[in-house]
Amino acid sequence: MTPINPDPLSGEDPPGGGGEEEEGGAGWNWGSKVPVKVLKAHSDAITAARLCCNDRCILSCSSDCSAILWDVESFQPLRTFKGVHSRTITDCALIPNSNRMVTVSWDKKMVAWDLETGHVLWQMTLDGLLTSCSCSTDGRLLVCAVDPQNSVYICSASSGQMLHHISNHHRSTITQCCFDPQSQRVASVSADKSIKLWDLQAQTTTVSISSNHGNVVSDCCFNSNGHFLCTASWDKTLKLWDLQGGQFRSQGGTTLQRGHEGSVSCCVLSADDALLVSGSYDRTMALWDLSSLSRTLVLKGHTDWVTDVSLSADRKLVASSSKDKTVRIWDVENMEEIPEIKQRKSAEGTGIQILKRPLEIDTRRPLTMDGFLDV
Repeated sequence: MTPINPDPLSGEDPPGGGGEEEEGGAGWNWGSKVPVKVLKAHSDAITAARLCCNDRCILSCSSDCSAILWDVESFQPLRTFKGVHSRTITDCALIPNSNRMVTVSWDKKMVAWDLETGHVLWQMTLDGLLTSCSCSTDGRLLVCAVDPQNSVYICSASSGQMLHHISNHHRSTITQCCFDPQSQRVASVSADKSIKLWDLQAQTTTVSISSNHGNVVSDCCFNSNGHFLCTASWDKTLKLWDLQGGQFRSQGGTTLQRGHEGSVSCCVLSADDALLVSGSYDRTMALWDLSSLSRTLVLKGHTDWVTDVSLSADRKLVASSSKDKTVRIWDVENMEEIPEIKQRKSAEGTGIQILKRPLEIDTRRPLTMDGFLDV
């Protein structure tokens, strides 16, 4: 999820960007209405963070050329993966039903690692900078995007053997690529503002959308059955695309508005399709109720661009990464019990709830807990 250029909507880095925080204690910061824990070990911007291993761990990767596997319970690094990449690791992906993961980098390498031993299982060098990667849900295939060739490569997850090369797939940098839940199609989005779906069986592009986003499309994710695709953009919006019904052909995507004040960098949908989480260069994360397409909660605390977000299967934890060199874990299990949210829901009555002015949670003010300055 690394930005390919500085935020196009801002002439300078966000205020306070790159600032250091005091080291935290060993537990949650319970002084905030949404408990949060800050994880620190990387020495440069963090480009991705993914909850994994049945949500017991977080995998992060960074511009410091390393990846780290964190324990969610102890908040400590379990293993560091380094010494192979020589430039920014732009993305990482867990390989389902295995103890393996893959990293891609601007050094043109895709590397598969053993999570338990930290050993390299295989690596290959492609013909350009690797900007994104993803693994199919069945764990058989990997996809990665290559810049400036604007190409997509699909290979075997077990061996790295190249299976498909889709050359000149977009007109500009491919910012994200991912498999649908059925492992039948690859979605890709680009700085050219387009969205494409490539069918593995037909080996051709079956859907090509010239999106009505006003700037770079930075990220995309499928819902659980693959009927909808969510896109995030530097135009500060998110859009939902009905791929099954095809209404986008005449109506475009459904826009989720007033979510962020800066470019939206990342998005993720919950497994039950009830919740959407987005991250932005405005340093915040937004939580959206998909039944009403309304933003319900804003999480603040990062001091620089948010580069990635991840959500646990039970929707209790949100993980975020940032250019501020930290990973944050947010406990949102009891967010419905926050008095302000309860009060607003009560005032609005039953039925679909639309929180027009979402609650903002700011954890940047230090709180002392048992002698530790936590965030």
